[in-house]
Amino acid sequence: MQPGNSHRGTPGDGAPPRLGHRAGRALLTPRQSHQASHWLAQVEACGHWHGDLPVLLLERCWLRLTAVGVEQLARHLPPDLSWDAPELAHYRQLLERGLSPLSAEQLCWEEFGQEACHQAQRRLWQAQEQGNRGWTLQRYLDLLRHYRLHLELGGPPQVPLLVLARSSEAPQASVHELVWLGRGRGDLIQPMRHTCA
Repeated sequence: MQPGNSHRGTPGDGAPPRLGHRAGRALLTPRQSHQASHWLAQVEACGHWHGDLPVLLLERCWLRLTAVGVEQLARHLPPDLSWDAPELAHYRQLLERGLSPLSAEQLCWEEFGQEACHQAQRRLWQAQEQGNRGWTLQRYLDLLRHYRLHLELGGPPQVPLLVLARSSEAPQASVHELVWLGRGRGDLIQPMRHTCA
């Protein structure tokens, strides 16, 4: 997955960004912005990487903002691992080495067994049909990598906010959006960087 566009969240009128707004669109209510400020203050006060750092989850339908510790994120919002199954990863590696699809499949069957390879394919197809809201293992690892690296390099503190896709939308058509929140002008919470699938 490639990162999306970066946004600074400044309204077009040149005024300082409003609390919880992104590109002129409300992202958080004033109450949620206050909550986000509290969690960002935890990150600012800590200054080092640990598993209790907050990851914010916004359920827009219910106007619910919660935080989970970074070490709990995969349990709370499991990433789709179907594409990264060992059988499929090995198959892709064999194709990259120049083997034909048939030869690669046969080698995978020899190494993992035919049934295991078929199960991995079925899980992948099922995940593609159901949709994963763009929340793949790669996006999960990218979030962790950016969070940790940014904190360890001493950049301005940021906290990740996952804007969860609406459950009423088709799973294949909507994705969980990742927005990095930090302090802007006037110590307001504002989106610092926006990443989509």
